[in-house]
Amino acid sequence: MIDLFGADDTSDSGGQGDNRRSGPLWRHALFALGVTACGLALGWAASAFRLGPPDYGIPAAAPGSPWALLAVCGAVGLAVAGLLRGIAARIPVYAPGRVAFVLVFMGTRLALGFRPEPGPLAAGAAAAVLAAAVWAGYAAWTHRRA
Repeated sequence: MIDLFGADDTSDSGGQGDNRRSGPLWRHALFALGVTACGLALGWAASAFRLGPPDYGIPAAAPGSPWALLAVCGAVGLAVAGLLRGIAARIPVYAPGRVAFVLVFMGTRLALGFRPEPGPLAAGAAAAVLAAAVWAGYAAWTHRRA
């Protein structure tokens, strides 16, 4: 069976195919960058009402520059997407792109909307990486049982 990326994955699956995302390293890096960029952009758009003036009675976010928060969310997003894509290259993982996107989007939305202090921001980043690791661990566990 030929997957979307053109890699032939019939060698170890008996002709049935699987959901592994094999391919060169640049393709995995491009995937992680794309998912992270989309999550950051939509997180920014979803929290844009908190970044502008409070003309409509919606309280603005805490003062300060959002660029540092975007950098942290971008770094965490790259780690999450890279982790999920790296695992998906070796074993079948259900929806690694969607999981990474949701984690990056929600993290960016919450960080820009509430502007947490460094402690809660680090806890949120650790929670996102832990959620990705749990998702990958569950995929590995179910793959081993099959």
